[in-house]
Amino acid sequence: MIEEHEFAQYIRCLGKGKRGQRSLTQQESFAAARLILEGKVEDIQVGAFLMLMRVKEETPEEIAGFVEAVKTFIDVPDNMQQISIDWSSYAGKRRQLPWFVLSALLISQNGYPVFMHGISRDDERVYAEDALNMLGIKACDSFDEVSKQINKTGFAYLPIDKISPLLNRTIELRKLLGLRTPGHTISRALNPLSATLLMQGIFHPGYAEIHQKAAQLLQQPLAVVFKGDGGEIERDPDRNVIVHGVNNGELYTEEWPAIFERTFRHLKEESLDLNLFKSVWQGDLEHEYGEAAVISTTALALKALGVVNNQEDAFETATYWWSERVSLQVA
Repeated sequence: MIEEHEFAQYIRCLGKGKRGQRSLTQQESFAAARLILEGKVEDIQVGAFLMLMRVKEETPEEIAGFVEAVKTFIDVPDNMQQISIDWSSYAGKRRQLPWFVLSALLISQNGYPVFMHGISRDDERVYAEDALNMLGIKACDSFDEVSKQINKTGFAYLPIDKISPLLNRTIELRKLLGLRTPGHTISRALNPLSATLLMQGIFHPGYAEIHQKAAQLLQQPLAVVFKGDGGEIERDPDRNVIVHGVNNGELYTEEWPAIFERTFRHLKEESLDLNLFKSVWQGDLEHEYGEAAVISTTALALKALGVVNNQEDAFETATYWWSERVSLQVA
């Protein structure tokens, strides 16, 4: 008689019909993820598990368990600096340029180290790594390089395949399965260097509270989640934004008003020209939408981090930093 595979119990929890199906507990999610990460699960089981999870949608407990498991397989140097902000980038931009990259650089240049991680694909979107390359900032190959770059500039970018190859493989299964996998969700919540502030941009508003509560379960000191442009951590200055946050264990929500008082939105860029992106950063060109996106995203981060106490001061500080950016450039 063939014994049941130890991973089968977790697939059964997710797929045992409408009445028998249930979500996993945080402890079960941790155990299931550990089995996958240890290579003890067959590919067909992984595919079934991921798609059942995708149809059901992840709970905060499941996200927290997955993140805890993945982090046990990440080898971070003992002498790694304290990071102020964990900035994930997994969506890419297709309507507007990746202005959020400039927000991250602006914050890091003013004394608050930022660690960015994400993916880059060869498709119609523009990714953070593309924008950084245009500015002469190369992706790191390891956490040792991250440490050196943080010491030098206050900012570093590391692709997810250098952090967790298996998590990257899970994300890339989208090409094979045709649906986003929980790998995207886990990566956004991962915070591999345990930064003080975890920022997350999402595309579907329904995920905001799920990510918020997952951050609380993970005992993340500070966290903010909001619907960002294209799913990235970038404010759309044409719209009000609702922020779901965590502050030392307490959940909160707050609304930030639109920057522009208009009845229409800025049009989609005709082409996502990174030369224009670079020229705006260098102060050679002005860009109404782009500059507003950078300043308002920076302001949101500053308030969440506790650098300022209110939205007005946050916006004023971010605007000043933007005006002084040319003299602060290091790349």
